Amino acid sequence: MTVEATADAAVSAGPPPARHPLDPLTADELVRSRDLIAAAGLLGDATRVALVQLQEPLKEQLAAWSPGAPLDRHTFTVLLDGDTGTVTEVVVALDEGRIVSTREVSTREHPYGQPGLVANELLVLDEIVKAEPRWQAAMRARGISDLSTCKVLPLSAGQFALPDEAGRRLMRAITLYQEQPTDIPWLRPIEGVIATVDLIERRIIAFADHGGPPIPPRHPNFAEGAWGPTRDTLRPLAITQPEGPSFTVDGAAVDWEGWSFRVGFDAREGLVLHQLGFRDGDRVRPIIHRASISEMVVPYADPHPMRFWISYFDEGEYGLGRLAASLTLGCDCLGYIHYFDAVYADDRGNPVTLPRAVCMHEEDVGVLWKHQDHFSGTSEVRRSRRLVVSFWAAIGNYDYGFFWYLYQDGTIELDVKLTGIVFSVATPEPGPYATQVTPELAAPYHQHLFNARLDVDVDGTANTVEEVDVVPVEDEAENPYGNAFTTRVTVIERESEAARLADASRSRRWRIVNRGRTNHVGNPVGYELVPASNPVLLARPGSSVAERAAFATRHLWVTRADPAERYAAGPYPNQHAGGAGLPAYQAADRDLVDTDVVVWHTFGCTHVPRSEDWPVMPVEHTGFHLRPVNFFDRNPTLDLPRSSPGAECSVQHGDGTGNGHGHACH
Repeated sequence: MTVEATADAAVSAGPPPARHPLDPLTADELVRSRDLIAAAGLLGDATRVALVQLQEPLKEQLAAWSPGAPLDRHTFTVLLDGDTGTVTEVVVALDEGRIVSTREVSTREHPYGQPGLVANELLVLDEIVKAEPRWQAAMRARGISDLSTCKVLPLSAGQFALPDEAGRRLMRAITLYQEQPTDIPWLRPIEGVIATVDLIERRIIAFADHGGPPIPPRHPNFAEGAWGPTRDTLRPLAITQPEGPSFTVDGAAVDWEGWSFRVGFDAREGLVLHQLGFRDGDRVRPIIHRASISEMVVPYADPHPMRFWISYFDEGEYGLGRLAASLTLGCDCLGYIHYFDAVYADDRGNPVTLPRAVCMHEEDVGVLWKHQDHFSGTSEVRRSRRLVVSFWAAIGNYDYGFFWYLYQDGTIELDVKLTGIVFSVATPEPGPYATQVTPELAAPYHQHLFNARLDVDVDGTANTVEEVDVVPVEDEAENPYGNAFTTRVTVIERESEAARLADASRSRRWRIVNRGRTNHVGNPVGYELVPASNPVLLARPGSSVAERAAFATRHLWVTRADPAERYAAGPYPNQHAGGAGLPAYQAADRDLVDTDVVVWHTFGCTHVPRSEDWPVMPVEHTGFHLRPVNFFDRNPTLDLPRSSPGAECSVQHGDGTGNGHGHACH
């Protein structure tokens, strides 16, 4: 489903039926899948639908498919029995109207693992905790008489081999205080009270009140005007495209400035880009078959009993797609906007439509290339424009924006924007693991580590990954003046060699090449992954989070392409003991030369909170670039026209004496 919007209006294009094997699941398909599962006796009163996804066709099947041919669509569903804890995977053939397979997933024996949390369980947790006399007494001891002002926070429990926890389906609960309906409870944590709840037995299996300081005083929220008069110094900034956008959209298929791709959306991963390629001459050259966020982890540094276990796997435990936000014209996106609605299943398998989940628009991003030549007296400059495809996920206190940028020169960028409210602790003495942000509140140190799964097809599926370092020449005979440096290339030949760290001191990047194809001077065509200066996981090796989030201990992983290997921490990271995902995939030690490979990139940030992050955090950025390396024969933007003064460039305003204002094509 799509929506187009200008600065003045938004018009729904209506929900189109699936027309391509990779189109997102429609509401009708979700209903049909649910009904077939129910007819097979698999959807009882206590059964909850933890996940429904499109089971995507293989590359060979896509290559054989042509428009107008049958789609042969399948769904993959994870069912959770709320009474017994039994987990069942179901594959449904929609067109054939049959159950293809069912499989029970072991969750009670090592290494455990559970489906992500479902909405019904959040209500169950709230009821169980609020009915507990020890919790009620703890709230009253803190001066709270109206228990409806207490907000029970449902948090994933992790896996720590603690007594009585193994094999159970658990959540941990802490409490926030919301004195008034418009208050933001994250600003008033109730320190010291924690409960561990068995969601199947529906009871608290561990409860503790560690005590703590009083509830922090009420602060203004960050609504407009809450902290004083709003500034009146900003003048209007108009972004207009009077002739409309430069992109075209046909269902989920997009074309823009040589780029072509398909927009997908998944309840777990959120935004997915399919079949990303670039038109070069008379053909579209493939670059990435599928690009997605495969997992993310947010481990906290505080060893206190209230917080040592906090290490959210926000994708596998909560679901980025199901927590996507409906976007607002003029706030989340500016200009001429094309929106894509998202459809996913609730915990009973019913379709839910989220309007305006994905935003697509164009942005001017400054100079693309420029030269002023003193010999010829010529000056040429071209401005850069990029296409933005983005969505936001609101996950508890944090908001994450995932922005894919496509540039006219063939560059691909992923920019993840982190904002929201930093998690806070009621304490006047933060210790060595937190920053004091108010006299009563401290914000613990933590990390945000993401993993992007890039199923690369650079000019075809026969790809090889090379690690490229820029190094000084040590041999004095070869480098008598000491100025020489060169590149050192290491071919990543097998999966056992394919867990790598970035090294900014060597300008390290990873090049994906197709050695069977060359450009006009004989260089193999390729794309390079350019990492930012990013951390890896800081938790101690052997710790629970290091075992569960092994993907976050390296910046790069490479595996042989396998559609069953989709998640960096495995399909069930919730309460998993560790070792799933990338370490398990690489244990096969498959050959990686001239074959179909997947590049997995871990990136993120270590957040040592600042006073300026309170009460709402300015956006912090993290991400990476993919750049063409000898993919083209020359700069692919030489055919761009000059910008006209009435469009991207403006004229100078002044009195002819140099006293004026304005800007030109810079």
